[in-house]
Amino acid sequence: MPSAQPWEAAGKPVQRPVSECAGPPASTAPQLAGAQGGGGRGAALTARRVQRPASLSLWQPLKIFACSQLGSLVRRAALLRDAPDHLHKYEKSHNFKVHTFRGPHWCEYCANFMWGLIAQGVKCSDCGLNVHKQCCRLVPTDCQPDPRRLPKVFGCDLTALVKAHRGRLPMVVEMCIGEIEARGLKSEGLYRVSGVSDLVEEVRTAFDKEGEKADISAKAYEDVNVITGALKLYFRELPTPLVTYQAYPHFVEAAKVSDPAERLEQLRRALQTLPPAHYDTLHCLMAHLHRVSQQEKHNLMSSENLSIVFGPTLMRPHEQDVLATLNGMRHQRLLVELLIRHVQELF
Repeated sequence: MPSAQPWEAAGKPVQRPVSECAGPPASTAPQLAGAQGGGGRGAALTARRVQRPASLSLWQPLKIFACSQLGSLVRRAALLRDAPDHLHKYEKSHNFKVHTFRGPHWCEYCANFMWGLIAQGVKCSDCGLNVHKQCCRLVPTDCQPDPRRLPKVFGCDLTALVKAHRGRLPMVVEMCIGEIEARGLKSEGLYRVSGVSDLVEEVRTAFDKEGEKADISAKAYEDVNVITGALKLYFRELPTPLVTYQAYPHFVEAAKVSDPAERLEQLRRALQTLPPAHYDTLHCLMAHLHRVSQQEKHNLMSSENLSIVFGPTLMRPHEQDVLATLNGMRHQRLLVELLIRHVQELF
């Protein structure tokens, strides 16, 4: 008869070692779980899901969204870094509008959460920057417009259009001037004769829909006056005139100076008050009109005639006062004529 174990002694309760009471070793647990069949494995997975902290499930989408916000900032910084040198001087303020965001959003300026259910902050309609209402006054003027956010070409802010397409001049100005000088400098009544309005609207629609791919060649529009009409329409529909409202009083003051040399000097100082994109575009246009006036014996368009056409198109007072507008027309004609004649001295 085998000898009794110490824990099986008579009169004492049976006490098994802890190793036997603890169940099978950890290495054999998966095998036993597998032996219980598919139901056991499913129950184990369900239990594991239940035991997962609820905070992880709650914050996971927030973390994903925060990463996307960070990606937006990195992408915007890359656009500013990779922009051509001339675009860095084209400062543009953000076009902020009150916005209701769906889901959680963080301010892209201070990186703090935007609280509330409606109208939590503001959003730039040109580049998509999202910030608090109080932060919008602190954001630097480094708006980098997204071409996909600009609804059209005609009627778009000039600086926004230039920065969005990363050019030096608006595409309409560059393409139209190139086409006019290629085939129409000697056309009689250039810029004075109007093109067919329906065709001018076609050109406008082509630029709005196709941008730089718009076809304005002689094959598409044989009459060059259609192209000149589209160019004049572009300048008329600018939300801020080529000679901005802020710079306009300086130009008028220059026009009132009687001494010719002092007048040119004051006009040169007035030009420096223009935003860089407006200054470069005005320089290009005046150089083009100077070349048009040099063909006066063919096209019958002197600098004076061109100033009558372009004066009210390029500049106007901010106040829509009839008396101020009439008084300003004389100054506008004189200013444009001076800019055309003395383009090489003034720019």
